[in-house]
Amino acid sequence: MAAKLDDIEWAIEFSSSGLGDHEAYVNLDTGKIYYVGDAVEEPIPDDLYESNRYLMLPSKQDLGLSKRLALSFIAELIPEKLELGYDIFSRRGAYAKFKSLLESKGKLEDWYTYEEAALKRATIQWCKDNNIKINSDT
Repeated sequence: MAAKLDDIEWAIEFSSSGLGDHEAYVNLDTGKIYYVGDAVEEPIPDDLYESNRYLMLPSKQDLGLSKRLALSFIAELIPEKLELGYDIFSRRGAYAKFKSLLESKGKLEDWYTYEEAALKRATIQWCKDNNIKINSDT
């Protein structure tokens, strides 16, 4: 059975939330996704951590969709601000400053579109690399 692409993308977002420990696992037999986290009250399979039927989904950082992606976006759409981008990402609170920069340049919505497309490509590639069948039906 195939997993839904949108569900896997959502699970990657969940794993990347940064609000405590968040993990998501896909059942390789059924495509069902299980969420594990501080505020999650859904039951998980007893053998989730022991069985090879479950694979932990990566975070955005694991997929290279954090700092590197943001800097690529700046390089492509506002290259005159690339040095500032490197400076922003060398300090704490980088994403808030990054989004402020994009907002000041009228590029925030472009960023969300760019990031969404990159997540979709990376998710599809990760699924291929891990032999996970996906369907894009929502």
